[in-house]
Amino acid sequence: MRAAAILALALLLAGCGLRPLYSGGASGEVAQTLRGVTIGPVAGRAGWLVRTALEDRLHAGSGPARYRLDIVLDDDITGFGIRSDDAVTRERRALRARYQLVELGKGTVVLDATAGSDVGIDVVSSEYATVAAERTALERLSKEVADQIVTRVALYASRTGPRR
Repeated sequence: MRAAAILALALLLAGCGLRPLYSGGASGEVAQTLRGVTIGPVAGRAGWLVRTALEDRLHAGSGPARYRLDIVLDDDITGFGIRSDDAVTRERRALRARYQLVELGKGTVVLDATAGSDVGIDVVSSEYATVAAERTALERLSKEVADQIVTRVALYASRTGPRR
């Protein structure tokens, strides 16, 4: 009974048209395309964090450069949760990225998109603790934005096929 259920599930999945994004592993077309992406300079601390996270995820520079990723970030902290003495008790940190994937051979933009995320931060009486929470939030947001960018570039690579 169990084997029949597994076989039926396998047949359903095979017929649905889904295929693994990273099929072929490190030698697959998507992984090869991602290794061929260079990352342009990104300003600020948030830029350094996002760029580093992208380099880790893309294995940037380990293949022949075919694309360049240009990124502009918007890092914003907004206070809300105001007490009766006008002190902020809660902040929201938002990190947004506008990015373009440029095909180096032609100089054309092949992907133009945005990514972003936000997080809430408690403002406490210790200024040090609040600053530490803001920095930790930025580190976490940078990783989330980098993950979104890599996923979108990988989807582009899987839809366009190998470009050599």
